[in-house]
Amino acid sequence: MSDPSFWDNQEQAQKVISENNALKASVNTYRELESTHEDLEVSYELVKEEGDKELADELLAGVKELQKKLNDFELQLLLSEPYDKNNAILELHPGAGGTESQDWASMLLRMYTRWAEDKGFKVETLDYLPGDEAGVKSVTLLITGHNAYGYLKAEKGVHRLVRISPFDSSGRRHTSFVSCEVMPELDENVEIEISPDQLKIDTYRASGAGGQHINTTDSAVRITHIPTNTVVTCQSERSQIKNREKAMKMLKAKLFQLELEKQKAELDEIRGEQSDIGWGSQIRSYVFHPYNMVKDHRTNYETGNTQSVMDGELDPFIDAYLRSQIK
Repeated sequence: MSDPSFWDNQEQAQKVISENNALKASVNTYRELESTHEDLEVSYELVKEEGDKELADELLAGVKELQKKLNDFELQLLLSEPYDKNNAILELHPGAGGTESQDWASMLLRMYTRWAEDKGFKVETLDYLPGDEAGVKSVTLLITGHNAYGYLKAEKGVHRLVRISPFDSSGRRHTSFVSCEVMPELDENVEIEISPDQLKIDTYRASGAGGQHINTTDSAVRITHIPTNTVVTCQSERSQIKNREKAMKMLKAKLFQLELEKQKAELDEIRGEQSDIGWGSQIRSYVFHPYNMVKDHRTNYETGNTQSVMDGELDPFIDAYLRSQIK
């Protein structure tokens, strides 16, 4: 950063600064934990000598608080895979079920937005297709922040909701599914070969919930990668050129993810592992009736406080999943 040419490339400079800030934060956190630990040791010696109950209670509360901070810090250190520190592109796609599943997608959209904002991450809506009556048909978010992908990769999969439908006049119980796709936003130095003749590019008029982002020009962009039939859309910018640039980034991320999944499938085949991907293989169930429970089927972590989960309290689920992946 002290190099005279550091600011010649503004975008690269910002990335270095972000990485530097993240490293500083890790070191500072470690030093704070170390200092707290030393203070607690002193308190422990005092409690042994004086037997003061109030001091003992304070010590116990301090130990519990330190344990929580240590767990959080340990989890951050576990996010060490190549793309964990990257921003995340998150997509939600409702399954069959029309309004019911589209409403479930909008609930998940709110949940992830709340979670990201609580983490101090920036949330940008790259594409939004509203439902016919309620909810969303599809939505793509760019979640910007250190380790955003590392955390959110735990959310990739099918999410299942069981509840009494507010759209059913008979008050019957309904089951809805939404698929959550998560990809890392790639840096410019990650090479993904895409030939222009493999692309079909369409432009159209942007639209959004409640009339948001409605333009009078065809600024929204849809790009189809013909060999893989991968489709991305972007309408967050008023400029067609900027939407095209963002859509190309999204396409690169998707093709990169497809390659990673292909490699994983080949490894699983060598190891003899079975990995079904489909509506029957949901990663998490959210039950609102006849009882309240959210359960992750990969880790068996569960909670009865469904409201806090829907308000963005996802860290215990993410923590349990990431720890389960430690080899």
